[in-house]
Amino acid sequence: MRSPSKQESALRIIFGLVALAVLVAASWFGFHGVGESQPLASVPIPLKAENLPDTPAKWHGRIDYRALDRRLAALAQRPEMAGLAVAVVEDGKLRFVRTYGVADRKTGAPVTPHTLFRWASVSKTATGAMAAALAGDGAVNLDRPVADWHTSLRLPGGAEARLTVAQLLAQRTGLTKNAYDEKLEAGQNPALLRTSLAGAPLQCEPGTCHSYQNVAFDTASEIVAQAAKKPFADAVEDRLFRPLGMVSAGYGMKRLTGARDWARPHAIWDAHPLKEAYWRVPAAAGVESDIVDFATWMQAMMGNRPDVLPAATLQIAHRPRVPTARLYGGALRQATSDASYGLGWRSFTYDGHRLEGHSGAVSGYRSTMIFEPATRTGVVALWNSDWGRPFRIPFAVIDSYYQRDGGRWLDLGDLPPARAQRTVAGAVAAAPES
Repeated sequence: MRSPSKQESALRIIFGLVALAVLVAASWFGFHGVGESQPLASVPIPLKAENLPDTPAKWHGRIDYRALDRRLAALAQRPEMAGLAVAVVEDGKLRFVRTYGVADRKTGAPVTPHTLFRWASVSKTATGAMAAALAGDGAVNLDRPVADWHTSLRLPGGAEARLTVAQLLAQRTGLTKNAYDEKLEAGQNPALLRTSLAGAPLQCEPGTCHSYQNVAFDTASEIVAQAAKKPFADAVEDRLFRPLGMVSAGYGMKRLTGARDWARPHAIWDAHPLKEAYWRVPAAAGVESDIVDFATWMQAMMGNRPDVLPAATLQIAHRPRVPTARLYGGALRQATSDASYGLGWRSFTYDGHRLEGHSGAVSGYRSTMIFEPATRTGVVALWNSDWGRPFRIPFAVIDSYYQRDGGRWLDLGDLPPARAQRTVAGAVAAAPES
């Protein structure tokens, strides 16, 4: 065999460098685009992983992050949990990213910073922000009736001709809470359900009170698509997610299940079947992303990215427009007050501090994004179980920020002990009491 010439060796080096560049580009952008019809690539997308504050050496700030990490680790060991991803923004900066437990109990695959979870109803914040942006463009008049857009929504007494777009997004349709959600979950067509709402019972006269909706709220997907002149998901991704660098964020069940790293829905011990129902109302509950992009979204909602979401747009979306009942249940319900709703957006008072954000729940998934605008400090959390206890995490963080006992909200002493341990495909989980 002859020895290669210097010229051949140089060409091989050049070709090798080109091939390496192609592989790097593929791992960054993925083998396919993003969106419902184009799933994420089968390789993880490295989103600034080297800079994430995911180890104790990188945790700096007023909040006691080591204590928080210990409490979150204990929470994640509970049998009610599967996996958990949490990020904390303090004074506008990402200070803490941590993941716990498993994305899939069957395989034992761990949750990572790039594991995709569902936002559930936190998706409404993206819809409200998009509508506010289009209002700023003059493409949507929030004070005009919904009927002007010739959508599928029909309300009792023809109230869609009086209900404004802003009132729709502030959940002021007057319908009984979560009207026709059970029919959506049974597989019925969302547009047909919206038309049939003309015969649904009312909680109050449309426009006069707050009544939380999913099927009716998704009328916004029709309005946004018309105003933006493109499909709803494309409009939000192109206008908001991509400019913010949220590469993992998008819409659709196929997009989630086409990713290499995604969290399966769970109940205690058993996996839930994945249900497509609420993806079919994308404006209400259609977004998925990893925890890093979820934190990026919260920072944008705090005002950190005025190039994409100017202060005027955020003010339109976040301004309280209707009072609501107290949020959550149990101790959290007693600790919060003065709750209001904006355009897909909640605000309320906790211990004298005004907090904002939204939480969400669909079968096998929960999510929360709560922060204090005055200090730009808050939490995003995603978990793949039906347990509601992690909704307390933001309140523990706010308490820690103000040098109060941040452990009371995450104290597990009132729960039955998880006495036994069992291994599920290499993952250790606590078994519930019989």
